[in-house]
Amino acid sequence: MADGQAMDEVVTFTSDLIRIDTTNRGGGDCQERPAAEYAAERLAGAGLEPVLLERTRGRTNVVARIEGTDPSADALLLHGHLDVVPAEARDWSVHPFSGEIRDGVVWGRGAVDMKNMDAMILAVVRSWARQGVRPRRDVVVAFTADEEASAEDGSGFLADRHPELFEGCTEGVSESGAFTFHDGAGRRIYPIAAGERGTGWLKLTARGRAGHGSKVNKENAVTRLAAAVTRIGEHEWPLRLTPTVRAALTELAVLYGIEPDLTDVDTLLEKLGPAAKLVEATVRNSANPTMLDAGYKLNVIPGEAVAYVDGRYLPGGEDEFRATLDLLTGPDVEWEFHHREVALQAPVDSPTYAAMRAAVEEFAPEGHVVPYCMSGGTDAKQFSRLGITGYGFAPLKLPEGFDYQALFHGVDERVPVEALHFGVRVLDRFLRSA
Repeated sequence: MADGQAMDEVVTFTSDLIRIDTTNRGGGDCQERPAAEYAAERLAGAGLEPVLLERTRGRTNVVARIEGTDPSADALLLHGHLDVVPAEARDWSVHPFSGEIRDGVVWGRGAVDMKNMDAMILAVVRSWARQGVRPRRDVVVAFTADEEASAEDGSGFLADRHPELFEGCTEGVSESGAFTFHDGAGRRIYPIAAGERGTGWLKLTARGRAGHGSKVNKENAVTRLAAAVTRIGEHEWPLRLTPTVRAALTELAVLYGIEPDLTDVDTLLEKLGPAAKLVEATVRNSANPTMLDAGYKLNVIPGEAVAYVDGRYLPGGEDEFRATLDLLTGPDVEWEFHHREVALQAPVDSPTYAAMRAAVEEFAPEGHVVPYCMSGGTDAKQFSRLGITGYGFAPLKLPEGFDYQALFHGVDERVPVEALHFGVRVLDRFLRSA
C-alpha cells in the first residue's frame, strides 16, 4: 500500500502544480514547460529517466517508463495533462492559481481537471521507489501539453512523432472516472469511463449578396446562417445505445430495482432520477451552436456569416452525424470540421476494468461501481491511434454536496485532501494488480 509520505506528497504536488499557471486559451500561448519540469524532477527522484519532448517551444510533454516484472505482459499507459482552462480571479472565492489549502480542501484551477491526478501519479510512483515495488506490467507515465485545445502539441504529437515510447501499450488510464456520485438517496456510485463521444467542432459559413441594410435582400448571409443555426439547435437527435451505455443503463436499473427496459430509454432515465445525469448526455449525438460572427456595420448586409457548433457523436455515429448536418445546414450554408476526433469504446468485461472495479470496492465498499461513457473527450483519443484502449479512472471519494462534474472548468474548482488520499490508495492498488 502507498506509504504515509505519499499522502503528504499528493497534497503538496497538487497545490504546487496549481500554482504553476498553465492556462491554455487555445491560441498557442500556453507554456506547460515549468509544470513538465516539475513533474520530471519528481520522476527522476523516483529513479526513473523521464524525457521532455516539444513540438512547439514551451509546450512540453514528459514520458517515463517503469519496467514491470513480467516482460511478456502488455504495457499500461498512465497519462494526465498539464494544461488548464482559463480562470477569472474576480469570480473566485480564492485566487485560482494560489493552490491554497484551506479547511482540508485544495483550491485552484486544475484541482479536479486534472492536476490532482497528475499529483496522484507522481505520489504513487515515488512511493513505489521508496518501497522497492514494481508493477507486473510495464507502466508508461505521460504528462501531456495542450489537452484543453487541439492536443496537437501534446498527445497528438507524442502519438504521431514518438510512438516508440509507447511500445507494448495496449490500454491506457486517465481522467474522469471513479469519482463519487451521490444520488441524493444515500447511494454512492463510482462511474468508470469505458468510452467517449467523438469530437466534431464545426465551422458553418453562409454566403450571400452583400448590400445596403435598407434594401430587400433574399440572399442575406446572416439570415441563411441564422436559419441553419436554429435548425441545428432545435434538432431532436434519435436515440442510439452503444454497448457501454447499454451496460451503464442495465447496471443502474438493477441498482435501483427497476426493470432495465432499453426499448423505452427516456422513461427509464426518468425512473433513475439524479443518476440519469451519468447517462443522459450519451444516448444521442448532439450539436450545440456556441459562437456567431457576422457583419461589420449595422446598415451593411455582409456577404458572409460564420458560426461555430460543438458537435459530439457516439461510437459508430459519425456517418449519421455528417449526414444530419448536411440536411440541417441546407444548400446555402457550408460546414466543415474545425476540429475532429474519433469516438472511443472500451470493453467493460476486461481484466483491466475488473481490476479498477476491485480497487474502488476495496476502499469504498459501500460504493456501487458502474461503467459510463464520457460526453466529452480526453487525450485517449490521440493515443488510440497507437491501438491503445482508453479508460477514465482518476479515483476520488467525495462528500455529499460536492458536485464534481460542475467543477470541471467551473468557478471555485477544488478537491478535498481526503479525496486525494483515497485516490492514491485506489490508484496504487489498481496499478499493482492490473
